[in-house]
Amino acid sequence: MTKSLKNQKTINQEVCLEGVGLHTGKNVKMCFKPAEPNHGFAFKRVDLEGNPIIPAQAHLVTSTARGTTIEKNGVSIHTTEHVLAACVGLDLDNIIIELDEAEPPILDGSAKFFYEALERAGVEEQDAIREEFVVEDVISFSDEESGSEVLVMPANEYKVTTMVDFGTKVLGTQNASIVSIDQFKDEISSARTFSFLHEIEELLEKGLIRGGDLNNAIVYVDKELSTDTTERLKKAFNKDDISIKSNGILDNLTLHFPNEAARHKLLDVIGDLALVGTKIRGKVIANKPGHTVNTKFAKKLAKVIKSEKRNKVPKVDLSQPPLYDVNKIMEILPHRAPFLLVDKIYSLSDHDVVGIKNVTMNETFFQGHFPSKPVMPGVLQVEAMAQTGGILALSSVDDPENYLTYFMKMNNVKFKRQVVPGDTLIFKLELLSPIRRGICHMQAYAYANEQLTCEAELMAQLSKIKN
Repeated sequence: MTKSLKNQKTINQEVCLEGVGLHTGKNVKMCFKPAEPNHGFAFKRVDLEGNPIIPAQAHLVTSTARGTTIEKNGVSIHTTEHVLAACVGLDLDNIIIELDEAEPPILDGSAKFFYEALERAGVEEQDAIREEFVVEDVISFSDEESGSEVLVMPANEYKVTTMVDFGTKVLGTQNASIVSIDQFKDEISSARTFSFLHEIEELLEKGLIRGGDLNNAIVYVDKELSTDTTERLKKAFNKDDISIKSNGILDNLTLHFPNEAARHKLLDVIGDLALVGTKIRGKVIANKPGHTVNTKFAKKLAKVIKSEKRNKVPKVDLSQPPLYDVNKIMEILPHRAPFLLVDKIYSLSDHDVVGIKNVTMNETFFQGHFPSKPVMPGVLQVEAMAQTGGILALSSVDDPENYLTYFMKMNNVKFKRQVVPGDTLIFKLELLSPIRRGICHMQAYAYANEQLTCEAELMAQLSKIKN
């Protein structure tokens, strides 16, 4: 995980759309609303008591039949992928999606109208730094039964390629790619959902696609259109006549792109991978993608990100000279022995800092803290992290010697493992939001022996020394 150079984004104001749900056939009003930093994407059911919120998270996926369904505490949202793809396509981070039904409107079967609505609402940059998962190794997931595979590999930004093979004469092999999310609006957002004629027949038999019509989905005719099927389609879609175009498409739709099916699959991949909950810096390659393989990959990726976030020890070459030794640290921090608890600083940027402390048997606190079995007090680990964070905070002013840093708040403090004499503690602190008005809000981690020992969310106040 890394902090991006970008800030998080939401929308300026509420914007709403109305339409019919594809499978429920019910009229639905959907409103996009701004959300606070670090909120992420979430759906809100305003038609139910308590207005339950369902976060857009991969572990909440319960069904991938003809769309991706998420559920929490018995409350479901169906067909989430097109809406989420639009949010990612506009490079947003935080959105509340209010619905008065269980399914967003299908509209024309693409993400175009969602994207345009969000664009009309305006994008607002927020006072919080965006977090990204920077892909360093290939991560993949495959389904042997279907032959589908999704993988992500290192790249300098979020890129997606889809390759599809439908095994039919009317729609064979296609592929689509974007090399930047900036291409989403023009290249992907208007690509509509599609189906084959035999699938339409099956869905009608199951009582699904109640909100479908021949204007919100491309139907490829992969079998002979019988008289019986024609009559059923005319009734289902309220049409006086049903015809087949020369390119094998049912009725009167004109393709937006020759490879519109592959582009829509790419749209689905972006929407389903939004459930990871973190921006991805890497190239996604999806071969024969579908909602099942997409969301299983999203679940795997979310677990990898969570594990890495908690357990990725900063790479520190202790044989190399530090950025700051203890003498330089004492020029910045007012602390002195025995209460100076950071020995060296190895890296420092505008948004993070890495420091170390060598824990020796000579520490004064070991004389009274379990002297027969010495263990570093947890509160001193927090203090050591805070002092390291103080270096980060004071680096934001030109005259750090004229400032002090004071604790304001500690949240989510967790102690994972004991720290004993002989351990080398490595501290990493990252800003959770830019320093404003002297307030420094940080996520702090401490590691020893390649394992997380302590973590905490810290807030400190820079205060100028008064003469």
